[in-house]
Amino acid sequence: MEKTFDKIVSHAKKTGFVFQGSEIYGGLSNTWDFGPYGSMLKDHIKMAWKKKFIQENPDNVELQAAILMNPRVWEASGHLSSFSDPLMDCRSCKTRHRADHLISDFTHGEVSADGWTNEQMETYIREHNIPCPKCGSHDFTPIRQFNLMFKTFQGTVEDAKSTIYLRPETAQGIFVDFKNIQRTYRKKLPFGICQIGKSFRNEITPGNFIFRTREFEQMEMEFFCRPGDDQEWFPYWRKFCMDWILSLGGQRENLRYRDHTKEELSFYSTGTTDIEYAFPWGWGEVWGIADRTDYDLSQHQKFSGENLEYMDPNTGEKFIPFVVEPSVGVERLFFMFFCDAYDEETLDKGDTRIVMHFHPVLAPIKCAVLPLRKSYAEKAREIRQSLSYDFETDYDESGSIGKRYRRQDEIGTPYCITIDEQTMADGTVTIRDRDTMAQERLSVEQVREKISQAIRF
Repeated sequence: MEKTFDKIVSHAKKTGFVFQGSEIYGGLSNTWDFGPYGSMLKDHIKMAWKKKFIQENPDNVELQAAILMNPRVWEASGHLSSFSDPLMDCRSCKTRHRADHLISDFTHGEVSADGWTNEQMETYIREHNIPCPKCGSHDFTPIRQFNLMFKTFQGTVEDAKSTIYLRPETAQGIFVDFKNIQRTYRKKLPFGICQIGKSFRNEITPGNFIFRTREFEQMEMEFFCRPGDDQEWFPYWRKFCMDWILSLGGQRENLRYRDHTKEELSFYSTGTTDIEYAFPWGWGEVWGIADRTDYDLSQHQKFSGENLEYMDPNTGEKFIPFVVEPSVGVERLFFMFFCDAYDEETLDKGDTRIVMHFHPVLAPIKCAVLPLRKSYAEKAREIRQSLSYDFETDYDESGSIGKRYRRQDEIGTPYCITIDEQTMADGTVTIRDRDTMAQERLSVEQVREKISQAIRF
C-alpha cells in the first residue's frame, strides 16, 4: 500500500481532523482549522510532551510568555536584521519561490541549502537546471531577502513608534524571563524552561498541507547549563527527543538524524541536529536540537542592560549559562504521526478497511460504545458516561455494527465496546481491539483498567 500525499490529506479532511480555514468564504491560503479529532490529537501530543519534558523531569519548569513583546527583543535576537527568506521570482509565470526550498524539493530533501550564500544557491539552481515548480521554466530573477516578521501596531495610531511584531518563535520569551524564573523558583543549573505556544512567520512559500504554515504551535525548551556541560547535554537531548517519538509509535525506518555541516551552522552554534521524517514528498525536518552556547542571554544582557549572569552557589563563580534547545512544531508532529498511522488493510473477504494505528496515548478517542440494538441505548449511554470520567469516549448507534467499527477504525479509536443481550443480563461487554480486531468479554471495570494501562505513558 502506497501512502501518497493526496490519500493522507484527503483522509484528514474527510474524517474531520483538519478543515480549510475560512472555507465558506473561499478559504485563506495556507490556513487550517483543526476539527474535534484534530484538536484532540494536537492536545494529546502536547500533553505527552509536557509529561516527559516537564512533569517527569524535576529540572524543568513551564512558562507561558506573551506573544507580543517589546520590539527591542527582536533587535537583540537578530530577527529584525537577519530573519529573512531567499526569494526568487519566475519571470515566466510570475510566481515567487524560496531558493532553498527549490533545491530541497528538487532533490527530495537529500540536499539542504541551510547556511548557503545567495550566490551558492543561484549557482546550484542554474547548474542543475532546476525548473519552476509551476510552469517548468528555468528563468528566475536573482535572489532577494524578505523578512519573515509579521508586523502589527499597538495603540490607536499606526506609525513607526507603535510598530510591534507577532513572535516568530517562542524561545525569546524564555530567555527574557530566565532571570525571573531562576530567582523565584530558586533553580540551580542545569535546568530547563519549557513553553508551548503560537508563533507566526510570514512565509512566502508555505505548503505541503500543515507541514509549513504561517501560524503554528511550537513546543520548545531552553536547557541552561554550565559552559562546557553543553557538550554532554546536547547528545542527551538529541537522543531523548528521538526516543520520545519512538515511544509514541514513530516508525524508526521513517526517521533519521541529520547533523548540520559546519557551513550550515549558525555562527553562535557549536552543533545542530535535525530529526527528519520521510514524508510522502521526501525527507523533512520535524525537530531541531541546537547548542546555542551563551549567544541569546549575552545579547539580551547587552541590549537590555540587565545582568543575566548566573552565580554558582557553591563556588561563587559568575557566568552566562550555555543553552541546548530542542524545538519542535506541533503541526509537523501531527502530520508525522498521521502519516505513520495511516494504513489500508485487505481483509479476508477482499474488503479494504482504512485504519489509523495511532498509539493509544495519541488517539483522539480512546473507546467507542456501540449498542447492538436501540433498546440497549440507555445502558450503553450509562456505560459511556461512566468511562468518560477517565478518558475520551464516543457513542454510535447508527448503522450496522460493521460500519460502526469501520468509522472508528478510520479515526484511530483503539477500542470499541459493544453492548449486547449479555450486557443486559450480567453487565459484561465485548471489547474489540482496533489493530487485531480480536474481541474479548470483560466487565466494565476490567475495560476501564485495560484502557488505562494502554494509555499509561
